[in-house]
Amino acid sequence: MASASSICLLAALLALVSWQAIASDPSPLQDFCVADKHSPVLVNGFTCLDPKYVNADHFFKAAMLDTPRNPNKVGSNVTLINVMQIPGLNTLGISIARIDYAPLGQNPPHTHPRATEILTVLEGTLYVGFVTSNPNNTLFSKVLNKGDVFVFPVGLIHFQFNPNPHQPAVAIAALSSQNPGVITIANAVFGSKPPISDEVLAKAFQVGKDTIDWLQAQFWENNHY
Repeated sequence: MASASSICLLAALLALVSWQAIASDPSPLQDFCVADKHSPVLVNGFTCLDPKYVNADHFFKAAMLDTPRNPNKVGSNVTLINVMQIPGLNTLGISIARIDYAPLGQNPPHTHPRATEILTVLEGTLYVGFVTSNPNNTLFSKVLNKGDVFVFPVGLIHFQFNPNPHQPAVAIAALSSQNPGVITIANAVFGSKPPISDEVLAKAFQVGKDTIDWLQAQFWENNHY
């Protein structure tokens, strides 16, 4: 007869396996589940619109992703197409983004908490990279040219930078979630509302409070549109 400790261990292993099995967007159990954004029911994602009300426009958006966008002050503009723009993406686990980079522009260090990203350079050159988790914090980086592809694993901090001072760059990114989310590191740390205590940040970054106060006083602009 199994001991109590063996049963507890088995239960823990089963819980771990089941968590891994659902640690991504839910898989569809029918052909589609178009998001019903007006439903009062709260679920992880969106409830399904009655199929009899679904039409082709629920799977379409005239996104004009072939049109250049104006970068912001960090030198980039991310145009994301996710379930909020195309309700037919609900439960399908994918979204796409066009990223425009000004000369010397960057998509600053950020993370997608719910998605892996695969990036393809359409025009120009990009220096890209991601950093692994503690304790190693290893940087994996590469210079990409037109037609090159690079993968950023889910949840890891990553960035893209256009090293060319004269020419812009363009990339397309596919993400493995209908709603990948984004956390821009500088914005989250220094632009949170309400602000994180300058005493906490001064200790964390090993700098004076005046430096933290100056950083928190800056306007941390969002480059995701």
